[in-house]
Amino acid sequence: MILLLRHGETFWNREARIQGHMESDLTPLGERQATAMAGLVADLVRREAGEFRLISSPIGRAMRTAGMVAEATGLTIEVDPLLSEIACGEWEGKLRTDIAHHHPEIFATREWFFGAPNGETFEDVTARAVSWLSTLASEPERRVIAVSHGVSGRLLRGAYAGLDRQATLDQDVPQTAVYRLQNGQIDRFDCEPVE
Repeated sequence: MILLLRHGETFWNREARIQGHMESDLTPLGERQATAMAGLVADLVRREAGEFRLISSPIGRAMRTAGMVAEATGLTIEVDPLLSEIACGEWEGKLRTDIAHHHPEIFATREWFFGAPNGETFEDVTARAVSWLSTLASEPERRVIAVSHGVSGRLLRGAYAGLDRQATLDQDVPQTAVYRLQNGQIDRFDCEPVE
């Protein structure tokens, strides 16, 4: 079993600024979202037998969220760069509206993430996801909590479930939900509303 969550809202999420590997702190709402997800994860973990590992992307917004999960569960954070967000190359730090203005054809679909000069491709991020999944114990022994990002988490779920490219990209990327990946199935657990 993998319990997968995305970090809480950041200031750059709010501004619609492309983050990639760059840092942006959680907003007050993001802090509340992370706290709510941590409580949900702790509840899900209490229902299961076996010891869990807590693994996070090394990027600050994921580490901050993982810290709240660690506090709620008593687990120690392991860091794995394979869970990092997609690298968006020359677009990192720029507003989406500015990039969309100059590249409207790319921003017409969810494929825009993969159009950044010197950025990662769909195949690059999927390969990282597959590589990370291959490092884990097999089911039913697998007990992992993973804190990741919007694009990388979406592609990780797609790789886990064997989804095609379009189905992978069509998945939601909430900041108030935890996904359980178990026995080839993906279940979503939403947090209580966070204002």
